Amino acid sequence: MAKHKHQQKNDNLVAQNRKARHDYFVIETVEAGLVLTGTEIKSVRARRVNLKDGYAQIRNGEGWLMNVHISEYANGNIFNQDPLRNRKLLLHKKQLNKLAGQLSVGGVTLIPLKMYIKNGYAKVLLGLAKGKHQYDKRQAIKNRDAARQIDRVMKHY
Repeated sequence: MAKHKHQQKNDNLVAQNRKARHDYFVIETVEAGLVLTGTEIKSVRARRVNLKDGYAQIRNGEGWLMNVHISEYANGNIFNQDPLRNRKLLLHKKQLNKLAGQLSVGGVTLIPLKMYIKNGYAKVLLGLAKGKHQYDKRQAIKNRDAARQIDRVMKHY
């Protein structure tokens, strides 16, 4: 039986930044690889990752993932790294240049939305985002509640 495009297997999902779509308008997304050490990838596979306060920057033509907490591996020893260290992002030069141009515009930031394992490699889904104001958040909540109400009513017909 063929799988549909909209069905996605979430077994490989490691961490998700649920608050990101509430706090930001996500304009565009891009997938990037991560440079991790041996004990870090073991912690990632154990789903010991927190993306909540994370963000990404482009410095000196390189992408960096900042403030993402990957817990120390429980069975690691001297090879454990600092949980909040900056990690290099693996992106093509063309992607880096495009993102650098978009980030130069004020009020736009790069945030991690999801981290997952793809073909054995840790990947992070970055979102080019613009911050929401409080009234935008209220409007999003109203729209979501209205959609739930419509779904509830349509379910009976």
